[in-house]
Amino acid sequence: MPAPRITVVGSVNLDLVVRCEQLPRPGETVSGATLARIPGGKGANQAVACARLGARVTFVGAVGHDAFADEALAGLREAGVELDVRETDEPTGVALITVDAVGETTIVVSPGANGRVGDFELEPSDAVLCQQEIPDEAVFAAWEQASGLFCLNAAPARRIAVDPDLAIVNRFELESLARTDGLVALTLGAEGAVLLEDGEEVARATPPQVEVVDGTAAGDAFTACLLVSLLEERDQDESLTRACAAGALAASRLGAQPSLPTAAEIDAILAR
Repeated sequence: MPAPRITVVGSVNLDLVVRCEQLPRPGETVSGATLARIPGGKGANQAVACARLGARVTFVGAVGHDAFADEALAGLREAGVELDVRETDEPTGVALITVDAVGETTIVVSPGANGRVGDFELEPSDAVLCQQEIPDEAVFAAWEQASGLFCLNAAPARRIAVDPDLAIVNRFELESLARTDGLVALTLGAEGAVLLEDGEEVARATPPQVEVVDGTAAGDAFTACLLVSLLEERDQDESLTRACAAGALAASRLGAQPSLPTAAEIDAILAR
């Protein structure tokens, strides 16, 4: 079958990642850390992840007129994602990420230009994928214009009046869905994930064991892989299993977009 066509409407950031032995407590200074500048943002991460899995991807977003813009978009360009990105007077979004020795993270996001995503017209595609690091109005406009399946990764959690065909949430984000009928993937961290259809469990999967290095983009890898797998007409059990494997692989590597796996890498870890 032809590669699925996916439009991602979402955020793009430059991640400033500090790796240290332990996360600082309030008021504490931790030294001896290392710094990396890595393209990120949940929207851009998921667009890159879909492209690495073989989908044809268009990314809709916004950046600023600043030095961070090219760095933030570099991963999308490298992955072959088609860009529909507007420049605004707001600065390019930035995420300040701290990662400790066991892969736990703290993240503070300055959304900047991501708050100006809007006034776009979407071309027909097999699916439109959104997250909630952009304004409600942009998510709603993407939902209204979706010609195929509409997928929402409801993170960060807040209630938006859309009715996704596929929603991906963790335990906390589940409560923010306006409706929980249809297809909902509930992620459970190291325990894996459950797929619910109209509130009833239809599939359950656990991730392969990996050494966790950085969990920043694990959810983005999961979301992209589940969507691509379903569009490839894989059954629900296989799709969820592949998505859990994608999340585990991403967690085993440092950085957001550099950690996102290919389809071949997912095949390989599942064949072990």
